[in-house]
Amino acid sequence: MTTEALMPPMEAVIDSPHLQIERASQAAHEWSVSGAEVRARLLKGLADGLDEQREPLVALAHQETHLGLPRLNGELDRTCFQLSAFAQHVASGAVFACEEDDAIPLPPPHGRPRMVRARVPVGPVAMFSASNFPFAFSVLGGDTAAALAAGCPVVVRAHPAHPLLSRAVFQVAQDVLQQQLLAPGLIALVEGESIQIGVDLVQHPAIKAVAFTGSTRGGLALEAIASQRKPPIPFYGELGSVNPVVMVPGALRGRVDELAGQIAGSIVLGMGQFCTRPGIVAMVNDEDARHFITAVAAHLAKAPLHPMLTPGISNSFIAATRSLAAQPGVRVISAPEGRNPAPFLAVVDATTFLDQQELRDEIFGPALMVVMCETQDELPAVMNAVAGSLAVTLWGADAETPFTRRLVSEATRAAGRVLFEGVPTGVSVTRAQHHGGPWPSSTQPATTSVGLHACDRFLRPVVYQSAPHWVASRGGRPV
Repeated sequence: MTTEALMPPMEAVIDSPHLQIERASQAAHEWSVSGAEVRARLLKGLADGLDEQREPLVALAHQETHLGLPRLNGELDRTCFQLSAFAQHVASGAVFACEEDDAIPLPPPHGRPRMVRARVPVGPVAMFSASNFPFAFSVLGGDTAAALAAGCPVVVRAHPAHPLLSRAVFQVAQDVLQQQLLAPGLIALVEGESIQIGVDLVQHPAIKAVAFTGSTRGGLALEAIASQRKPPIPFYGELGSVNPVVMVPGALRGRVDELAGQIAGSIVLGMGQFCTRPGIVAMVNDEDARHFITAVAAHLAKAPLHPMLTPGISNSFIAATRSLAAQPGVRVISAPEGRNPAPFLAVVDATTFLDQQELRDEIFGPALMVVMCETQDELPAVMNAVAGSLAVTLWGADAETPFTRRLVSEATRAAGRVLFEGVPTGVSVTRAQHHGGPWPSSTQPATTSVGLHACDRFLRPVVYQSAPHWVASRGGRPV
């Protein structure tokens, strides 16, 4: 199928935001009481539908995002994988799991009635697509898959960075829903660049939860709206993250160029437009560290580049790197020239870094600040000076010592994921994954937006006490 064939007239696909939300609301009850087989079949059908339209969808994604065919094909693979993974998760009965306490015919506190604790879907979920993942965090991305698996319809706020792709993927979803004789309102789409569209979506009384991936500023504004509306609703936001890499002395020994290549590759991947891209590297100032900086600069100089997602993102990156370069004590190794985005690399000592808040802010794009410490005792202070992150990477903490125990303990408090090798840019979709962290990386640090536990955000516990057999025998499926 050609790209043009994927693009029916707008009026044939998308009605007004109000009608889209109403359709989702009308589909909510029937979907909430659906069984595992029905939900799993839809999720698998969506994965197959995306894969069948791979070529035109990827071409359209590249046209709008400039992210490149290899990266976009890989992202489509991930999107199909996570839809299929949630299908298997539902089929296993995980979202219907319940706990039972048998009745004990004694006086309290030892006696009790029979109780069954189950979880029920919260209702229609508003999902805000991300600019930097046009497949994996967009119309049929992880939030949508998790909500559908939990039994909730989804109203997607298409991202203005890739509107044509969003509409095309939405059409794929509608075709699958029609083939399976399911309500079209299970997956709805609202479009437009106006900020008010997102505000209206969060404020709509039919919406019962919000999933958001984007900027700290935008996320906090929407979170305030979600908490102040009546009734308030949960807001699951993934916001800014610096994701420090901390090197224990000796970590670079014999591996300077190898590890420099890993860091440089992570910095320029997708032009640095990843929520898990490392923003700082903290290390002790020695000969290996100085060679490391030179090697990173060499790798960055020959890295292939492409335009950033939008002119606005590009302009913000240029402005942020210029502001950072102007801070006292910052030694710039490489920086963008003119208005063309390019990797930014700078070095600062630990004392300066700890004294200046401006040096610790996230920059969305290919930027890295290397913080040079005089002793290893400064490394934890540098890590803790950064606001909560999605990930902290510790290189060289393989041996248990009092220092590495302290470092791992503090990294655990600072982030939702602690790595001991590699770089944090890859986030696997697994049962054990946690993609969240202390504020400002997440508004709800106890929840994840990647992995099978993402369903938990859209399920609410309910206890059935002394329930008749017909209620208790539903095996956790709502009535």
